[in-house]
Amino acid sequence: MVIVRHLFISPGHNFFGHHGQPPGENPVLEVPEIECVANRGIRGDRFFDYKENYKGQITFFSWEVFVELCRQLGIEGAQPSALRRNVITEGLDLSGLIGREFEIQGVRFAGVEECRPCYWMNHALKTGAEEWLKGKGGLRARILTSGWLRRDATPGL
Repeated sequence: MVIVRHLFISPGHNFFGHHGQPPGENPVLEVPEIECVANRGIRGDRFFDYKENYKGQITFFSWEVFVELCRQLGIEGAQPSALRRNVITEGLDLSGLIGREFEIQGVRFAGVEECRPCYWMNHALKTGAEEWLKGKGGLRARILTSGWLRRDATPGL
């Protein structure tokens, strides 16, 4: 069973396009639901209508990987919002979805590629996070059908 643990949007870029500059200060907002718009992205997010056929209209990250990252690197009190991915899932093998279509809560997606970690992960979480996350950085996807994703009401979030 796939659980949607967290949903995030941000109105602007903090790291993307900030090479050699300090990060931006745009908030990452945790929301109870997001509107996925086919071929455009998430309404209200920084990549909405970014460019035609964009590979990262929506991004996913594994809750299990986040927990293991924090355990392995001794990170306490980190929030999954630091990853700047849109959807944090549990019970879904994201790497197995590259090159495949899949559905969550009635919305269809096309898994495109790993959302590769960058050096900003060391800034956002802890030195060593970028290296540890290689091959586990999440999934970039295109939105194939419009619809809503909602955070599951799961105890212990």
